[in-house]
Amino acid sequence: MAVGFWSVCLLSGVSGGAEIDVQRILKGVEDRYNRAQTLQLSFTESYQQRGRMRVEKGDLFLRKPGRMRWQYTSPAGKLFVSDGKFIYSYTPQDNRAEKMKLKETEDMRAPLAFLLGRLEFNKDFREFHAHPEEGGIFITAIPKSDKLPYTEVSFLAAPDYSIRALEVKGQDNSVLRFTFDNETRDPAIKDTLFHFTPPPGAEYVDSSNQQ
Repeated sequence: MAVGFWSVCLLSGVSGGAEIDVQRILKGVEDRYNRAQTLQLSFTESYQQRGRMRVEKGDLFLRKPGRMRWQYTSPAGKLFVSDGKFIYSYTPQDNRAEKMKLKETEDMRAPLAFLLGRLEFNKDFREFHAHPEEGGIFITAIPKSDKLPYTEVSFLAAPDYSIRALEVKGQDNSVLRFTFDNETRDPAIKDTLFHFTPPPGAEYVDSSNQQ
């Protein structure tokens, strides 16, 4: 998928009869991220399911095409890495690493590659809603397919067209939320950040060859 979603023309009414030119906002976001080759951000991630909440933090590195590194500081040592073809994950609590195909993963962090213009939301989402929220405009996208791991994706676009928050609702009623800070566009990022080697002694499971 690619970022064609941003070019979808929307015009949303707000209270008091005022109107938000969402088309202009989306075009600004598109220009901001499509022009970036690399991206670095700090993130706070919360995951809620069946009344339980988990909060984690770290740094996110992105590089075209499709390369990501979620490097966690809390819990320290946790990793989620994409080299553009495969996803690699490591959880220090279980001392377990796994490899899987990027196209087959249902991990809801994978769609975050849209920050570098990989997604075409207009091909995959059938409905869009927008409303003003403190700090910017909050936009929600409803997918065309009910076979995706998520039922909707929402994000907060700031006045400078940066994405400050993102929320993904899963088919299992889980909610994955991110807030982003300290965004840097086009920093120098080494290719080695997107290579993964299991820590010594870790259980390693290669699921990429499973049918």
